[in-house]
Amino acid sequence: MRVLLIAALTSLMASTAMANPPLREVKQINDGLLYVGLADEIRKTCDGISGRIFKGIGRLRSIHRLALDMGYSKDEIETFVDDRAEKNRLKARGKTYLKANGASQSDPQSMCALGRKEIAKQSEIGTLLYEN
Repeated sequence: MRVLLIAALTSLMASTAMANPPLREVKQINDGLLYVGLADEIRKTCDGISGRIFKGIGRLRSIHRLALDMGYSKDEIETFVDDRAEKNRLKARGKTYLKANGASQSDPQSMCALGRKEIAKQSEIGTLLYEN
């Protein structure tokens, strides 16, 4: 009986671990982190736009909670968030987004224009920003 119980638990644990794709493949998590990061870059680059800091922190907590609710452990989440390669991958996505929207971190005016556009659309990025 004990052997069957151990086998069942082992099987259940293996299927649970296999149920979740790597966090880098979870669109909701990655897009959420991307949007928070882009809003942060816009607010840091454009003097005329500020960030809704507490709303951004709340968004990050929601992303963390979502990952937990999906079955990822705190260790898995921390490992993902702290991983240098993942940070670089997310930064590259951000630069691609900026370029596709006519903005560059080296051109504050273009970042301001993007920020104003995102605010007007009330996009995921825009809801984290406001014009001074």
